[in-house]
Amino acid sequence: MFKPKVVIPQQFIHEHPIAHGEEFGVLCWNTQKLTEKPEFQRALACVLADFPCLFLLLQEAKLSAKNNWLLPDWSYAVAPNMQTRRSTYGVLTASQYAFTEAQARLSRKREGMFATHKSYMLSYHTLAEGGSLLVANVHAINFVRAHQFSQEIELIKEEILGHKGPLIVAGDFNVWSRQRRLRLLQFCRSIGLRRAIMVDPHHIKTYRQHPLDFIFYRDLSLQEATAIDTSTVSDHNPLYARFKL
Repeated sequence: MFKPKVVIPQQFIHEHPIAHGEEFGVLCWNTQKLTEKPEFQRALACVLADFPCLFLLLQEAKLSAKNNWLLPDWSYAVAPNMQTRRSTYGVLTASQYAFTEAQARLSRKREGMFATHKSYMLSYHTLAEGGSLLVANVHAINFVRAHQFSQEIELIKEEILGHKGPLIVAGDFNVWSRQRRLRLLQFCRSIGLRRAIMVDPHHIKTYRQHPLDFIFYRDLSLQEATAIDTSTVSDHNPLYARFKL
């Protein structure tokens, strides 16, 4: 039900590669489908003023078919998990670096009473000295058994395992149980990912005392990482990390 048929919208307007030694910020946020609300847009502008970013990784983004939303100066692509006549919902990866490729993916399993999929985005961004940064923006499947969750995580692993070079995997992983969290940690170990440890971790959304949102990375130098209190906007707070290539 509501299964998306096309990958929209997307916009690629940047050609700038990432240079060796360059620093860049990454903001990861489950937006609770509030992206078109003025209060969310004001909050995002304030966060970006305090935490400058060159990557935005949004989950549960909502975009109207007739609205360019608030990213006229960003390159971006959406991996929809649900579409109606009026709106597209899913994960959105935006950057002010060049995209060389953007691949939208759907979970194989469905969840919930509407039998909807979850989605994730794999985007590749050019490095000035050759190769690419791979960014995986993930909204992991919920309301399924732990072994089904593990199967979906393994599918993501298969897609990114062969990538040679820097890697960021971030999003809302819905690891609200010990079993799910262990499976996520096994996934990270298998591809050499490190977790960005947040300042003010009490601002990270939790369920049953398990944090749900993470930023993982490989072959990058982490400069800082923090969870930002915006609790009056979404039911999740954004995570921010600044990396050096």
